[in-house]
Amino acid sequence: MKSRHEIPWSTAADSDQAAAPRRPRTVGATLLHVLAYDGLGAWMLLGLSLAVGVYPDGRGDVLVPLALGGMLAAVGLLAACMHLRWMPVWHGWRIGKGARPTRDALITLATVLPAMAVAGLARGDNAFWATRLAGSALTLCSLGSLIITAHSDARRQAPGIDIHLATQLPLSRVVSAAYGGGLWLWVCATGQDNSEGHGHPLAWIVTLLSLALLRGLIESLRWQAALQRVAGPRARLELQPRRYLAAFLAYALPSLALMLMSFTEGHIAIAAIAAISCSLGMATELSLYDGALAALPDSH
Repeated sequence: MKSRHEIPWSTAADSDQAAAPRRPRTVGATLLHVLAYDGLGAWMLLGLSLAVGVYPDGRGDVLVPLALGGMLAAVGLLAACMHLRWMPVWHGWRIGKGARPTRDALITLATVLPAMAVAGLARGDNAFWATRLAGSALTLCSLGSLIITAHSDARRQAPGIDIHLATQLPLSRVVSAAYGGGLWLWVCATGQDNSEGHGHPLAWIVTLLSLALLRGLIESLRWQAALQRVAGPRARLELQPRRYLAAFLAYALPSLALMLMSFTEGHIAIAAIAAISCSLGMATELSLYDGALAALPDSH
């Protein structure tokens, strides 16, 4: 009989993955994992901007962030295709070994279709109705992929995870993707020739700082919920120096860059440092959170 505290959803392919001996995710694999949902987050925000008609005109302004988001999302897939030891599977799919793609892998791959539609429809005037429709599809597909893969990823990392912890993961994944993807989108905007068309710099700063604040609040609540279920002393997980390093990289350094940078001067290097720092910080934090999940009594 299934416990009411276990996650109630599963697929046949994912069940095989959960049944296999679980290994801790390496730092390299965690970073690729973070970069992947940063790429989907950039696509999600790009599609939303196109859908509501606030994204500036210009084909290049669309293709650059679209290509960058695709590269970030595809690095993990490329590593899995090369069968690297630290990244053997991609969304539970062991590529090229006779295994069929998992549900998560198919959903993520399907997100490429609206991205290709946006790339084909982007033109001088991005207010064209078909472009806005493709942008809406890109946002919805990216959002759906983030939510669904968050569920399955939690079950693979901690098969016996409490359902209350599991329900927090999709919100955390979406906000994290919007924050990290927004920083990468900011990198693209600073490098555009008509960067003024991307809106007033204060709007970017306020939006990204708000996302950083919201993510910090969500992650704090998520950590506390997980630590309350850890058996034994919590200090070893609660007071880790790497948690302070992760907070500095994910929040302090990007926020400092946001406040100091003049958007109209196009300091792309500062924007790139902020985006890279955020990705490294979120990867460090995610690896520590995976360790906390592994310490839960029902994780085996």
